[in-house]
Amino acid sequence: MVAMLNQQVREIVKATVPVLEQHGTTITSTFYKNMLGEHEELRNVFNRINQARGAQPTALATTVLAAAKHIDNLSVLGPYVNLIAQKHRALQIKPEQYPIVGHYLLLAIKQVLGDAATPEILGAWKEAYGAIADVFINAEAQLYKDALWDGWKPFTVVNREHVAADIVEFTVAPQPGSGVELSKIPIIAGQYITVNVHPTTQGNKYDALRHYSICSESKDQGIKFAVKLETSDEHADGLVSEYLHHNVTIGDQILLSAPAGDFALEESLIKQEKTPLVLLSSGVGATPLMAMLERQIKENPKRPIIWIQSSHEESQQAFRNKLENVTQKCQNFQKLAVFTSVQPRIGLSFLQKHVPSDADIYVCGSMSFMTAMLEHLESLHHKNVHYELFGPKMVTVKV
Repeated sequence: MVAMLNQQVREIVKATVPVLEQHGTTITSTFYKNMLGEHEELRNVFNRINQARGAQPTALATTVLAAAKHIDNLSVLGPYVNLIAQKHRALQIKPEQYPIVGHYLLLAIKQVLGDAATPEILGAWKEAYGAIADVFINAEAQLYKDALWDGWKPFTVVNREHVAADIVEFTVAPQPGSGVELSKIPIIAGQYITVNVHPTTQGNKYDALRHYSICSESKDQGIKFAVKLETSDEHADGLVSEYLHHNVTIGDQILLSAPAGDFALEESLIKQEKTPLVLLSSGVGATPLMAMLERQIKENPKRPIIWIQSSHEESQQAFRNKLENVTQKCQNFQKLAVFTSVQPRIGLSFLQKHVPSDADIYVCGSMSFMTAMLEHLESLHHKNVHYELFGPKMVTVKV
């Protein structure tokens, strides 16, 4: 599709990069305000907390900036496109919604830039947006085709268990007649499911969609995912986590879309015994890493594994009992638990001491934890670092 953009259009778009670097977040914040103000039905899709805290506008601004910088060759954005397309498919974003986004994005550019947004600039961005939208629509079409089921399907809660003081693991099974068969669901460790609920607390009147990491590839009883009761200002107001913790119990029904996500173990390294696997988490970030740990031990228990887990205190250490059972078969396993109420937080010197230079590293946790860990690992020149962020991941991307 990029080939259809003429040279003049591409040059105009690239010339707007400095403006996007300066005003990008203002443009995208204005975009969301206008669009959600006039299309209230879209509030059933977008996470209001990510909007309020600025994470979603920042992520979109980063995406738009990346597209402008690489408008000559959008294929270099492949990893970012896949990341966003995975989220869009999980949220059931459809092609017919893209023109709505395009309309309000151009409107926001005009509103923020004023007379500087000339007809030539707006015309070029209209064409560019069409090409960019086609890239996402095509990627998402393939994901919809490959999805294990279409749309939202009803699941029944068959078990719920506290795996930490503030974390509940839910096990859900598809309802009869839903067309979903557990035996035919190939879950990949590191993936997430998306829950669609309608909490009525905190004055909410919209559907609320949230992604939750899957705890295990095993489907003996159903799909397992973990939910932390959020009360911290950093995360959210706890709208959905409070609802799930306090209102959803065994026998209740919830709606799920099919598993999604590209956070997964490097396949070529699972069977070997040379490159160590490092699983580094804080809080509920241990969830996808627990699934990865199970898979690694199941397929090759001889590989060196280092499990580093940060929690505020011991009662909040997720999967403590499960960890002991899972690792019994592991022949080269090292567990490092850090309790920040009585110990220093994981820092540069800790990572330098405990993370081998040739390790394959997987990181998951809160925004502050992720920011610190990624900066430390980069300063230590670690190359094989994979991470999952519970929020818009594009906020961490440097373009």
